[in-house]
Amino acid sequence: MKKLETMEQFEQLRDQGKHIFMFSADWCPDCRIIEPILPEVEAKYQDYSFIYVDRDQFIDLCIQLDVFGIPSFIGFQDGKELGRFVSKDRKTQEEIENFINQLDQ
Repeated sequence: MKKLETMEQFEQLRDQGKHIFMFSADWCPDCRIIEPILPEVEAKYQDYSFIYVDRDQFIDLCIQLDVFGIPSFIGFQDGKELGRFVSKDRKTQEEIENFINQLDQ
């Protein structure tokens, strides 16, 4: 999973192509629990590029997008938000995949 480096990169990715931004942090225990399943999820949904967003590094972006709990996911395609799975709750692989499946509908 690529890691977001700059706000300019976020804006470019958001506006071009299909991306799922995963908001996370190194200190988040629920984020660490889903880490091992993420490569499988990425492999299954190759239409999307997955981008890791460090909540602490991009707190202003989190505020702008109303991401107040992690881990959280937001899907974008060509500048349009396709959907969001934003909460502070622990997420399962099935829940993450259900979220991605509904993005294409």
